[in-house]
Amino acid sequence: MPPKPRQIRIEQRGALAAMQALQDRSDEELEREQKFKAAALAILGARAAERYDADASRDYFRRAIAASRPQERMQVRRMADASLALAERRPDDLKQAVERLGQAPPSNRQLLLLRAMGFLAPAANAPWYLKVRGFALILLLIVVLLALGFGIVKLVALPFGGVGTGLGIILGLVVIAIVLGVLALFGRRRQQRARDRARAAEGG
Repeated sequence: MPPKPRQIRIEQRGALAAMQALQDRSDEELEREQKFKAAALAILGARAAERYDADASRDYFRRAIAASRPQERMQVRRMADASLALAERRPDDLKQAVERLGQAPPSNRQLLLLRAMGFLAPAANAPWYLKVRGFALILLLIVVLLALGFGIVKLVALPFGGVGTGLGIILGLVVIAIVLGVLALFGRRRQQRARDRARAAEGG
């Protein structure tokens, strides 16, 4: 009896090491993985959650749980809870699920962004009125951004004799598109640096 817990811990560490080793593989390679099938499916489920595809994430984790060993299933279920909370834009549940995994919870800013996304783009299984509200909020946001871009163009063009309304709207749209593109680029770089730091910490 005493050696059994030790064996379980070794197997759990092996599964965790396999998951880390599989992180850099493509989706197609993970689908073909047989030796560490549960780990590969769990990674695919997490990636689907990052794309906010809750149905695909749920299916991957269902298959991962079925393919996992009994002593691994609790951890896989916890990963599923965290991933589905992300995919379905549930920030409070995400924070609790990540803490149950023994990891640092998302920052308040990340949770705020997820909550805002839940308003703008509700999950596919959300009630219809929440989807209508999200569509209306997106339209309002577009109008506000266009007005902001138009105002910036008008202000900049004022010393040069001003600009017409039609041209001002078009230039304002271009300005807003450039600003959003730059913000998205910086955001992706920050996310990549955070992933690299997390992988380095796991490897250490």
